[in-house]
Amino acid sequence: MKRLLVFAAVLSIALSSCKVEKKGEKSTTNDTEVQKIEYASFGEKITDAEAISADEMRAKFKNLKAGDTLNVKFTSTINEVCKKKGCWMKLDLGEEQESMVRFKDYGFFMPLNADAKEVVVNGKAYVTEISVDELQHYAKDAGKSEEEIAQITEPKYTYAFEADGVLMKK
Repeated sequence: MKRLLVFAAVLSIALSSCKVEKKGEKSTTNDTEVQKIEYASFGEKITDAEAISADEMRAKFKNLKAGDTLNVKFTSTINEVCKKKGCWMKLDLGEEQESMVRFKDYGFFMPLNADAKEVVVNGKAYVTEISVDELQHYAKDAGKSEEEIAQITEPKYTYAFEADGVLMKK
């Protein structure tokens, strides 16, 4: 009776180990298997599905006017992150253009060392116009000379984005 129990135990272990090996073989021989990209997620849970490129986003920004908003998801590379809290980031749009990204309701932050990481952002794109008076005020606050402040004669349009969710490649 003891031998029968030992034999049954050994047989069940052998059969279960064979099943594990077969599963491993299937996953390594499957040529159509899709490689998953691993992301760190911030804010609302989003996916990378249907995200447009930074170049496509730049073209969309060019068609926006002050006051327009556009719900969109796009991929880009981080040029710069706030070094105090990670409360904003600047994303590369190509052709020396970038978008200033802030986070919805100040609800989440990015890692301070996230510069040059690839991200997918989801949210609202919009264009803001900064008036000449406001630009001159910023220049004065930054300690610019009177001559430099006087050279500011045109408003500045900026590409802005309010992200509700961000995926960052690990």
